[in-house]
Amino acid sequence: MKELICIVCPRGCHLKVDEANGCKVTGNSCPRGEQYGKAELLNPVRVLTSTVRIEGGLHRRCPVKTNGAIPKGKIREVMALLDGVTLKAPVSMGQTVIKDVCRTGIDLVTTRNIGRSREPDRI
Repeated sequence: MKELICIVCPRGCHLKVDEANGCKVTGNSCPRGEQYGKAELLNPVRVLTSTVRIEGGLHRRCPVKTNGAIPKGKIREVMALLDGVTLKAPVSMGQTVIKDVCRTGIDLVTTRNIGRSREPDRI
C-alpha cells in the first residue's frame, strides 16, 4: 500500500493506493484524485520549470518550462541538456527553446519576455 498526498487541487487528500489490488485508490474526495493516484504509481509525470543562460539580455537567466508533463524519470536528462543552452536576447514568452525535448513529445518554452540590454558588453 502506497500513501500519497494528492496535488491536483488545494484539498490535498491523503490517498492510499493498493498496488496488490489493481491500484485501487481510497481517500480521494473526487475522481481526479483517483486518476492522480493511479498515474503517480504507474507513470509519474511532472511539468519541469528551470532557467537557461541568455546573452545580451536585461537579465542573465531566462525562465523556461515544459509545455506539458514529462516522465519523472527524464527530469535529470532534461536538466543536463539545459546546462548547455544559451539564448540570445531578445526572447518572447512562449518561444520554443527545445522542440520534443528528450523525445518526450513535449517542448521547452520561455516563460518571460526579455529584451536586449542597453549595455553593449553585457553577457
